[in-house]
Formats: sequence, structure tokens, C-alpha cells
Amino acid sequence: VWSAGTPGVGKTTLGKELATRVGLSYVNVGDLAKEGELYEGFDEEYDCPILDEDRVVDELEDRMSQGGVIVDYHGCDFFPERWFHIVFVLRTDNSCLYDRLQSRGYTGKKLQDNIQCEIFQTLYEEAVLSYKKEIVHQLPSNTPEDLERNLDQIMQWIEQWMKDNN
Repeated sequence: VWSAGTPGVGKTTLGKELATRVGLSYVNVGDLAKEGELYEGFDEEYDCPILDEDRVVDELEDRMSQGGVIVDYHGCDFFPERWFHIVFVLRTDNSCLYDRLQSRGYTGKKLQDNIQCEIFQTLYEEAVLSYKKEIVHQLPSNTPEDLERNLDQIMQWIEQWMKDNN
């Protein structure tokens, strides 16, 4: 299961809660990269490290081949297609997202570019181009009610997938 979307849409909250409820393992790619220093430089403009995508894939390969993993990361175009049976792209209204990102300390170009990314559905388009369209789903992520609905929907999907594949 892969949870995608612009920073601030609720991927981490959803991923951790889902892992707890259904007993899957959870991987936050940003945390994994930080722990293993899986970087290939630093982006001064966005004030953040640049992910070494090949090293991230190498680091995750064994875990992913075992299955039962929820992966949390905003982008997806470098992950092998075979890793995922389903991809969920979380979407958040711009006013809500703006507040969330501001509270995280995002300013200037970093803030504006992430809002633009959401407006133009950049990460959804990337997911549709990277995976079979029928496994990519958009979910609203604005309220606590959305979170509960999304968790229920994903848990139902997982249960059905387990029945169909075991």
C-alpha cells in the first residue's frame, strides 16, 4: 500500500493509524532517509536534503518483497511498480493545506510550490503515469471524519485483497 500526496495532506497520520489497525508495517521514506543518510546533496532553495532514490530503493527492497508494508512518501515515480497493489493519493483543500504547511514553518517558494503542486494535482498525475490507473485512488483529507472514512475504505480494500489473494 502506498500513501502519497503533497506534504501536509495527512499521509503520516493515515499511514501510522492504518498500520496499527491492520497489523501491517509502516515506512516513512523521509524518516528512513534521515536515519540512513540516504541523500545525494542539499537543496538550498527549498532548504532540504535531496533524496538518493536508488539508495532508498535498495534499502527497502527486502522489506517490500516480503509484503504487508505501508509506504508514506509524497512522490512515487522512482519506486518499482511491482511493490504496490494499491496507491492512495490524499487531497486537501488549499486553504486547509496552506494553514497546515505554514504551521510546519513552510514559507516563500517552498510554501507556494507545494500549494501549486496540490492545485495542479501533480502527485496524482505522477501516480497515474507511474502505475496502472486502476490501482490509483484519490481520497479527500480535510477533516477527522475524512480520516475515519479513508481508514474504513482502505481496511475494506485490504480485507478484500487478502480474501482474493490467499
